Amino acid sequence: MTRQNRTLLAAAVLLSGSALHACAAAGPYVELKGHRYTIEIAADDASRAHGLMDRTEMAADHGMLFVFDDDAMRGFWMKNTKIPLDMLFFDGDRKLISIQHRVPPCTSDPCPGYSSGAPARYVLELNGGESEKLGLTPGDPIEIHR
Repeated sequence: MTRQNRTLLAAAVLLSGSALHACAAAGPYVELKGHRYTIEIAADDASRAHGLMDRTEMAADHGMLFVFDDDAMRGFWMKNTKIPLDMLFFDGDRKLISIQHRVPPCTSDPCPGYSSGAPARYVLELNGGESEKLGLTPGDPIEIHR
């Protein structure tokens, strides 16, 4: 193999590795006020029921998006959830309708519930305090990329 062919082969390997890394890094995410959060999606009863239970930490740029089939009143609790969370409730038009700020882990039984306050189709859980950092207010849109 000539030196030029080895150079071309090395460049091709590097480029393909970069493309694979970019594809692996791409995954579901949401955008809020220009900030991107990598998300896990909970779209069935089992994943919605388990949510973020038993997690002791979550990366600052991560969250979980709960997806429902319709707009309805939503109630969440923090049973077995070990990190404080912000719960952001969005309607079917992907507009923010309410926020539960810095919801603490549940230390009693039964755990208190936290309501959407209005019909919601999506619920985004982020680390506690993220919604305040972004300055989110009702009416703000969410972009969902799956």
